Amino acid sequence: MESSGAGANAVPLVGDALMSDLFAGARAGMYAVDAHGVVIACNPWAERLLGYAPHTLIGVNAHEALHPHSGDGLRPPAQRSVLEDITLGKRSSGDRAVLLRADGSALQVWWSAAPLPSDGRHGSGAVVVFHDVSAQRERDGQRAVRYAHSETMREQAEYDLAEIAWLAEVTLALVSTLNADEALRRLVRLLVPRLADTAVIHLGESHTPERTAWAHHAPDALPAHPSDTHTLPDTPAHTEALRRVMRGDGIQHLTPVTDCPGPDLFGSVGATEVIVVPLRLRTTTFGALTLIRSAAGPPYDEADQVVAEEVARRTALGLDNTRLHTAQADIAATLQRALLTNLPHVPGLELAAHYQPSQHAAEVGGDWYDAFPLEGGDTALVIGDVTGHDIQAASRMSELRNMLRALAVDRPEESPGQILQRLDTAQARLSLADSATTVLARLRPDDAGSWDLAWSIAGHPPPLLITADGNTTFLTGGKSLLLGVRPSTERPTAEIRLPAGATLLLYTDGLIESRTQNLDTGMTRLRQHITTHQHLPLPQLCAQLARELGDTRDDITLIAARTPPRN
Repeated sequence: MESSGAGANAVPLVGDALMSDLFAGARAGMYAVDAHGVVIACNPWAERLLGYAPHTLIGVNAHEALHPHSGDGLRPPAQRSVLEDITLGKRSSGDRAVLLRADGSALQVWWSAAPLPSDGRHGSGAVVVFHDVSAQRERDGQRAVRYAHSETMREQAEYDLAEIAWLAEVTLALVSTLNADEALRRLVRLLVPRLADTAVIHLGESHTPERTAWAHHAPDALPAHPSDTHTLPDTPAHTEALRRVMRGDGIQHLTPVTDCPGPDLFGSVGATEVIVVPLRLRTTTFGALTLIRSAAGPPYDEADQVVAEEVARRTALGLDNTRLHTAQADIAATLQRALLTNLPHVPGLELAAHYQPSQHAAEVGGDWYDAFPLEGGDTALVIGDVTGHDIQAASRMSELRNMLRALAVDRPEESPGQILQRLDTAQARLSLADSATTVLARLRPDDAGSWDLAWSIAGHPPPLLITADGNTTFLTGGKSLLLGVRPSTERPTAEIRLPAGATLLLYTDGLIESRTQNLDTGMTRLRQHITTHQHLPLPQLCAQLARELGDTRDDITLIAARTPPRN
């Protein structure tokens, strides 16, 4: 890059001050030449890059020793002298130059040069700064590797986040309902096509579990009901894999070969690879999850298996929770029913009651119904609701019910309103319940076979009367505050003669009120439905109303009485 000039004995233009500046510079090769191209100063970094021993580069003609002069194919091509531009007072630079090391090997560099001030005798020189391109390329390569690694890590992180989000959807599908069949139908729809072209779930704790749910990437490819094994029987190899899983074996891998004489499950979905994963928690195996891929899908790898086992683990946990909740709900319902009384036999009067516990809480509640005979042939009907859904509410409900029974039997001559007023006083003094609602009705036959009704309401929805010809009336008379609010308040009693073939219905608010409808809407719907179903026997009528109208998040209790039809 420098032109030839004076020999190695040239007198340096600068001394220690320049050397100090060079040493304090950046990590780059630096040397200075005089107007003849002779090195007058250099730093150790330049000596190291060019392979010169310390202090041996000074006095060397840079253009002759450091630069190639011909491009004969064996040596690098000749290069223009930097001094040609420097003498004109210009700065110059390049990124494709070659310097020769002391051993004659080539060093690719990028460089820049600037003129030095003239000393008046030797003209202007130049200072050259150069960097090893190979080292820079290595650093660039390392940077590229680090960037590629960071991109890979970022993509992996994004994939992991997507996987976590998807597994969260799986968990939500399993825990957002206590209906196991519905949860499994949601699950298989999430598995296809994310993890399989076809997903099948078998449930049952025997060696032959039953198909419960399935999904295929083409919705119409499978029948609507998985349990219909006559439509699509299992391949024998799959049946044997299910047996092994139920016996306690681990995940099963199958390469299906359809061996049924007619169409089977694997043949219908074009199965080419299958894994059967146990739905197991601790020592209990609930069933198996079968994941099927067709020829268009990639084979299952180790990562797929890990995800499949995690899905199976979460599914087993959800099934176990559902089983435990069902068991607790059964216990609660059994306890609740044990607290309720059997209906008496009343000649000429049809009686029925129905209790449906909440399907969203495995707890006993405060709903109750009651019916018992009174002196003189009268019959008492009671419906009530104590606030709360726990053992305390059930206990206070039982106390309140028994106290009401005792008060009604003790003074049968009193009206329903008077009996409820005495119950109010007893409740306040004995702390039978924090708050409660009830309807006390008394049915009294006369000699002609007709029935008179007297009733009193304490903060409860009114009874509904349905005549034989379908007319409906809410009996709003005899209404007063709920129990426990004003114990000294007089409670009214209303009376009416019931027509022949009439139905009297007492119910709790779970039948007519919910989060999705107000009380007025619920009462209107009750009138419409009971008119449609009034021909049913009373037990069926009560069950039908609870099934069609009731809020499954609340207890539902009904008691009904029907007078004899006209002769």
